[in-house]
Amino acid sequence: MNDTSARAETRMSELLAACSPAERFAMACRMFETAKTLARAGIIAEHGAAAEAHMRKYLFLRFYGHDFDEEKKRRVLASWGEDVHR
Repeated sequence: MNDTSARAETRMSELLAACSPAERFAMACRMFETAKTLARAGIIAEHGAAAEAHMRKYLFLRFYGHDFDEEKKRRVLASWGEDVHR
């Protein structure tokens, strides 16, 4: 689904192209911070305030869980003292 007009999409591309690499990098960092904030809020809504103690695990699984098979996820979490199922 695309609800953006061709004119708006072209203008957005022009504006991004006018930014320096440092500005684009800063924008990407801010977007990732926003994504983490939204993910944290969703995790707390789903798992309750106690999720804060395991937030690193939940964020890893939310952002990268589909990129690893079960064994690799288990190994990453075990290196942090976490369990996949806790």
